[in-house]
Amino acid sequence: MPATLQKLHKSPPATELRSIQLADKLISYTLKRSTKRRTIGLQINDQGLTVSMPLHASEKWLHSVLQEKAGWIIDKLENWQSKKAPVQKWENGETILFRGETFFLRVNPGHARTPPQLTPTELIIHVADSDKQASIKRAVLHWYKREAMRVFEECLEHFVPLMKVAPRELKLTSARTQWGSCTAQGVVRLNWQLVTMPLHLIDYVVVHELAHLQEMNHSPAFWRVVESACPDYADIRKELHKWSPAVDASI
Repeated sequence: MPATLQKLHKSPPATELRSIQLADKLISYTLKRSTKRRTIGLQINDQGLTVSMPLHASEKWLHSVLQEKAGWIIDKLENWQSKKAPVQKWENGETILFRGETFFLRVNPGHARTPPQLTPTELIIHVADSDKQASIKRAVLHWYKREAMRVFEECLEHFVPLMKVAPRELKLTSARTQWGSCTAQGVVRLNWQLVTMPLHLIDYVVVHELAHLQEMNHSPAFWRVVESACPDYADIRKELHKWSPAVDASI
């Protein structure tokens, strides 16, 4: 085949970074093409807007979909932006969240095996490299996860007999978009970052997952189980939607 024809038949790139003017805003997005798609799909998360489309779909179709959904796209992007937590600095004198309260971080040079201490105003940790943010972050995240398991176990001890369920195992997760899950086998997984939130939000997520041990769905019967242990769950759900993971969990 001549080189000119080869160029004409060359497939477009599978992934592109693009931008488009929607209303009065310049919106950046990731465009993904696939031979498996038949429609144009939009997804918005903390990474921004991703548009998935058939491999050889026309630019006209793509632009018409984006313009048609402009209001939805802008609203969702602004919602995600408002939920983003400020960048956490891992330094002496910075603040952290724990059970919905703010504590100052006091970093002392010393042996890393010295247990952290939580006072009414401070979390005191000891690290050998007290001037390195990576070492401080690692120490605080280990403390968070240990405390999360302790707090979650206390919640289970309270709600399990109240709801007459029998979870088989409790595990921590670091999911970016999910606070908890429950399997039919009785494994309850809870995002350790819940421990940064107020206790009533933690209680609700625990109740929600335990309710799945009676109703493995989100039917009216499921919500009645939730309500039996958490009567104001509807208001708490709205409050929970305003939260997003407060800590970058990578080490």
